[in-house]
Amino acid sequence: MEIERDPFLAKLGGEAAVAEMDSDAKADALESYLMEQLNQSAAGKTFPTMAELEAQIETRPFRRGVGDQFVSTHGNVKRLPRMPAQPTLADFFKLRFNATANHVLQSANLAQKNGMSEEVILACLLHDTVMALIKADHGWWGAQIYEPYVSEKVAFAIRHHQTLRFYEDPEHGYKYPVLYKQLFGEDFKPEPYIDANYQFVRNHKWYLEARLVTINDLYSFEPGVNPQLEQFSDIIGRHFKQPKEGLGFDGSPVAHMWRSMINPDRPL
Repeated sequence: MEIERDPFLAKLGGEAAVAEMDSDAKADALESYLMEQLNQSAAGKTFPTMAELEAQIETRPFRRGVGDQFVSTHGNVKRLPRMPAQPTLADFFKLRFNATANHVLQSANLAQKNGMSEEVILACLLHDTVMALIKADHGWWGAQIYEPYVSEKVAFAIRHHQTLRFYEDPEHGYKYPVLYKQLFGEDFKPEPYIDANYQFVRNHKWYLEARLVTINDLYSFEPGVNPQLEQFSDIIGRHFKQPKEGLGFDGSPVAHMWRSMINPDRPL
């Protein structure tokens, strides 16, 4: 039976965890994994279909596309700490981006280790943070919220990483993630607007920047890896235009988006 390396390593805790296992432990883990896969195959199904995922909509007290600040899947939501009067990007990382912070820090850390440009590293650092506000079409939302403060190239990479996730690129080492079959269904096909956007991005001069975000995104869920925001302070200082009034209070077209994350409990 063939196995996909990345899901197997992820199930064991990542490459770092596997490196510390002795040969017997690795063999036992592989055998257990193969038996599990065999049992799933025998049951006739490994991934859900789109219809099965659709049937789950009315079984949950939340919608999958809602932002992390607005729902709790484990009991009630918690009271959020107050933000400073003139909040910076670092303040949002510490006080509002809790659900995605470690992942995007890992992504930026991996991009840095791989020798990526500072703009790609910054795009990796920011690419999923808007999920605190909303998850649906988060690439577009993320690009919009950052456009007043970053270069056009960084915003482009953030916007279009969402589309490129669904399309393999063997030349640059990107495979379609098994995770997406679990999230979207094994029979999922990108919607027409996503497919049209892919055709546009594939021929764009900044295609590689957006593609590099997906590459450094996919492998950034490693347990025990905890890079700190301070590691990227210089890059943020050079490439992020922090408004002196504070994010949410600078009168920009996206200030309301930042304020929605500052005060998600306000009913009006």
